[in-house]
Amino acid sequence: MAWRIGIDSGGTFTDVCLFDDATGEVAVWKVPSTPDDPSRAIARGTQEGTERVGAKPSEVAYFGHGTTVGTNALIQHRGVKTGLITTEGFRDLIEIGRQKRPDLYDLQVDKAPPLVTRDLRFGVSERLRHDGSVEIPLDEEGVRVAARALKAAGVKAVAIGFLYGFVNPAHEQAAKRIVAEEFPEAFICASHEVAPEFREYERISTAVVNAYLGPVMQGYIRRLADRLMELGVTTTPHLTQSNGGVIGFDMAARLPVRTVLSGPSTGVVAAQAIGQMTGIENLITFDMGGTSSDVALLRGGEAKFASDAIVHGYPIKAPMLDIHTVGAGGGSLAAIDSGGLLKVGPRSAGADPGPVCYGRGATEPAVTDANVVLQTLNPTHLLGGRMPIRQDLSKQAIGRLADQLGLDVMATAQGIISVVTANMAKAIRVVSVQRGHDPRDYALVAFGGAGPLHAARLARELEMKRIVVPRNPGIGCALGLLLTDLRANFATTRLARLGDGLVGAMTEAFAGLVAQGEHWFAEEKVAPNDRKLRRTADLRYQGQNYELSIDVPEGPISSATIAALADGFAEAHKRLYGFVAEGEAVQLVTYRVEAIGFVPKAQFRPQVDAGPESDHAIIGSREVWFPEAGGFVACKIYDRDKLKSGNVIAGPAIIEQMDSTTVLLPGMIATVEPYLNLILETP
Repeated sequence: MAWRIGIDSGGTFTDVCLFDDATGEVAVWKVPSTPDDPSRAIARGTQEGTERVGAKPSEVAYFGHGTTVGTNALIQHRGVKTGLITTEGFRDLIEIGRQKRPDLYDLQVDKAPPLVTRDLRFGVSERLRHDGSVEIPLDEEGVRVAARALKAAGVKAVAIGFLYGFVNPAHEQAAKRIVAEEFPEAFICASHEVAPEFREYERISTAVVNAYLGPVMQGYIRRLADRLMELGVTTTPHLTQSNGGVIGFDMAARLPVRTVLSGPSTGVVAAQAIGQMTGIENLITFDMGGTSSDVALLRGGEAKFASDAIVHGYPIKAPMLDIHTVGAGGGSLAAIDSGGLLKVGPRSAGADPGPVCYGRGATEPAVTDANVVLQTLNPTHLLGGRMPIRQDLSKQAIGRLADQLGLDVMATAQGIISVVTANMAKAIRVVSVQRGHDPRDYALVAFGGAGPLHAARLARELEMKRIVVPRNPGIGCALGLLLTDLRANFATTRLARLGDGLVGAMTEAFAGLVAQGEHWFAEEKVAPNDRKLRRTADLRYQGQNYELSIDVPEGPISSATIAALADGFAEAHKRLYGFVAEGEAVQLVTYRVEAIGFVPKAQFRPQVDAGPESDHAIIGSREVWFPEAGGFVACKIYDRDKLKSGNVIAGPAIIEQMDSTTVLLPGMIATVEPYLNLILETP
């Protein structure tokens, strides 16, 4: 018997998903998170989870882990004291940035403070030209002086970034060697190692974030590795990245910036696998947790990627799934804004004190309180009975808000749901309508603890006809950790006009990236038959400032490859912007290679059809408020664990399980498909 474990560490709970390779059995478990040191909750979850299925930690064949340690350290500015060595005259670059306002219409908005204070930013004499040739040699003594000054100032990490370091890394490599000689105990990284791409502000910002988080992640990984070893886990642990893949602990410790947006990425991977199971390829994922909702679009079963993002005010160039996040979760707080209108989020009740119904002293109503009052959520308990709640406190809190609005309690509770639904619909329009996709052509995959609770109303708002609710929606990200592969991305920027004359340069550029990929495969001990390399290129019209990533056909680079890239770019540009600029020169900017190391994954098995009868799963009934019906309606309550393949449920109905609750609106039909996912459809 060999068990696979995926553990996702969240702000409130740490989710554990176990899969038995031999029997196909899936078990889920939750333990309270320990924000001061998440490795404690992970160790506890591993121990309790394996005990629950009668296994030993030594029987774990695969361990995947998703963490927000880096994200939280960046958000809360709990990284280490960091220094920066850069080209003389450019030490203020990370503070000046692009001179864009974070919010055009907010006169009071503050920019994120630089992660390196000005006294810890040193410029040294050196200069490379745009083609990588040396204009001014590196002042090695200047680097040495800067390193000594940073050491004396007590920094823990040093970032190095020079102009055009991505074209010729010689100066950055020399500077890194000198800093290591003078300051060997520091965490040191150079921009060409972290983000070897053009745009100096974003590249150096990425190196600074990496250095800022490096010692934090190294300490966390060391503690976690020790705890797992004490438990008896012998398999090599993996950490999830922002691109949805996993990497070993060593690489995560070197490049922590690649884990900053990893939190929701494996949920998209899980949705991708569910799409393959159900045969539905065009999906929009909807992952609603306690604080936020994350949405992403999958077309033809493939998720879209982005090469950069601004994370809490800091530009980061790293491969990541194209996920859009809004502050709309179960804990989002409802309040009256300055205009006297109802507002929901982005402030959140968090894990402590949590929503008012938790009875921990909170007074402001959250989205969860509205659901408790409407009784779409169980009014007496959550987590399958493990967590009692108080509906009376929720009613009192929403009653105070209702008095200010001049409405009754039920209308106010429904208003909170309507506002948060509108916020989530807006997020989905960002990843669909604004990028040339009609959400009505897609199915909504709802997961996260609160996703299935709100999916029906959200789909109705967007006129989407079909919703997929996974078997265990509340542990979607933990499940995704059991379904993903090893991934690493490599890139290099070489600006050139797209044309037949580029065949030689393109061949050379991709050969260098492929060599890096092969080296990574060897480091990760990926067998030759389990390796895959995927090539893409970023293209734009000459003079544009934004690029589109286009797949490069397999095989040797030739004139046919160039033509295919041109056609792919024209098609993508027309879909996104609505036109093609005939006759305009196209520029190839950045070459990219994604290396994928296939690992054995959880394999789910279809269940025998048990027919449409679903009454055996009914565990009771309660009155649920449906505005469509003008008030409370008696609803049957179904136990999700008792539903079998082929069962059919007609709405209105509530389907409860330990990790989530699914609401079926009047007129909707839910069918349990062979892999036990729910398919909700509006006739």
